[in-house]
Amino acid sequence: MPTRATVLAKAQQAAATQADPRWAAVAARSAAADGSFWYSVQTTGVYCRPSCAARAPRPENVRFHDSCADAEAAGFRPCQRCKPRQPTALSHHAALVTEACRIIEGAAAGGAPTLDALAAQMGLSPSHLHRIFKQATGLTPKAYAAAQRAQRLRSALDNAPTASVTDAIYSAGYQSSSRFYEQSAQVLGMTPSRYRAGGAAQDIGFAFGLCSRGAILVAQSDRGICAILLGDDAEVLVRDLQDRFAHAHLIGGDAAFEALVAQVVAFVEAPGLGLNLPLDVRGTAFQQRVWQALQAIPAGQTASYAEVAQRIGSPTAVRAVAQACAANALAVAIPCHRVVKSDGALSGYRWGVERKRALLTRESAADPAPQPVEKAA
Repeated sequence: MPTRATVLAKAQQAAATQADPRWAAVAARSAAADGSFWYSVQTTGVYCRPSCAARAPRPENVRFHDSCADAEAAGFRPCQRCKPRQPTALSHHAALVTEACRIIEGAAAGGAPTLDALAAQMGLSPSHLHRIFKQATGLTPKAYAAAQRAQRLRSALDNAPTASVTDAIYSAGYQSSSRFYEQSAQVLGMTPSRYRAGGAAQDIGFAFGLCSRGAILVAQSDRGICAILLGDDAEVLVRDLQDRFAHAHLIGGDAAFEALVAQVVAFVEAPGLGLNLPLDVRGTAFQQRVWQALQAIPAGQTASYAEVAQRIGSPTAVRAVAQACAANALAVAIPCHRVVKSDGALSGYRWGVERKRALLTRESAADPAPQPVEKAA
């Protein structure tokens, strides 16, 4: 019969295991965690990868290892079910997707292969290639090819200033200039001629306000709100705006614009009210997928970077999700503050971790009371 000390030791070990964020990956059989650590089970004497489909072990019997060598040095043998020493399916898929990306990138302008042709070239079924490509990159092969085409256009406009815009459009692989102009706002954020001028013809209005989170700068283009910046120093916020739109005409807001700022401030104070204003969202295709997923997180709730990666169909792109959050310029409207670490801890926030904590605390309150709002002088 186990002694009291033995029972207590097992309970302490179980608690320690369950408190380790790696246990959640084991319990979820997370393939995204494969390769980052391994776990062993004392009662069976084997070690496994996190995604192992074997019967879930009891937490008091689990130990974590940084490598297969560490697990074997501790006296454990490889599991015959998940074969932890063999390459993971994800690493194999990553190699295939990398090859597919190189094929797309190497295709001549306008000659990107169709999904069927690309799959046949790689010896895969179209559906399988489509699935693993989207899991790895967050994009379909077609969307990736479109992004490459857009990048070629940007390069042509940047590096060949004497060439006509029409020549740049066709050399990038677009089949019709009229069709391209219908999409130019999504591809470049502006017309090609304005892009070539560095956005110099673009007017962006801006104004300041004050909220419970400090100073707030709101900027608006002709397409909608393009920046909501938070901070403690108005001059720093202006420099940030100037860096983002280096060649645009920045125009101080009038009385009507101050009314818009007040509406944004009210939204920052009570995000549950919603922001019924158009947004000018500028980013890569992947960033926009991440930002759309963030906007689906309700006020008062959070999601981990890994969960966001899962939701956009790219479970291995956790670091890229974090980078997309850091690139967000629309504070609260695109709620990157609702993304936390897997263990619930707060990570970096471009406007300060304490500001992130305050936003989450306000949103999690049962009946958040808006703070008094005053205009900046």
